[in-house]
Amino acid sequence: MADTWEKLKAECAACAACPLAQTRTNLVFGVGREDAEILFIGEGPGEQEDLQGEPFVGPAGKLLDTMLAIIGLDRSKVYIINMVKCRPPRNRDPQEDEIAACAPWLQRQIALVDPKLIVCLGRVAAKGLIDPEFRITRQHGQWYRCGDRPIMATYHPSALLRDPSKRPEAFMDLRELRKEIRAVCERTELYDDTL
Repeated sequence: MADTWEKLKAECAACAACPLAQTRTNLVFGVGREDAEILFIGEGPGEQEDLQGEPFVGPAGKLLDTMLAIIGLDRSKVYIINMVKCRPPRNRDPQEDEIAACAPWLQRQIALVDPKLIVCLGRVAAKGLIDPEFRITRQHGQWYRCGDRPIMATYHPSALLRDPSKRPEAFMDLRELRKEIRAVCERTELYDDTL
């Protein structure tokens, strides 16, 4: 039987493959346009995300919305997920075994969205999807391949909140993303942007 969003979400909600399932308040599955041409992948849910069951709804989510607006996007045009679907305690980075336990869910989500472009938000996603030795400070904003799809990484919005001096670099990454969207995306219209 073919995968569907309903089937995948129900199976994911029943997952107990790692200890994070025992401490979560809500499964944080994903949000946005399910057939989006652009997929954003973060690391894991934080406190607000765990409470609301939706990725990027806290302060980092507000900054992500601003970042999307800079290039003429909003959440209705993209799909947003995380490497792990349950909140790691005290918002620590997801551990390798937790990422591995969630990898099948992530791969099935990628297959269902079938995006033209993938953007990793932060080093955890970049290490998991681009290169285990990925260095966000050196390799952000560069295009790589994830299977047959272009993939890039930029700073996680939480990192930009902690260190605003990285925002100009993230701004340049957004310019690269906008250029690639215009080159490969057929259905994603950018509204008037400020870049």
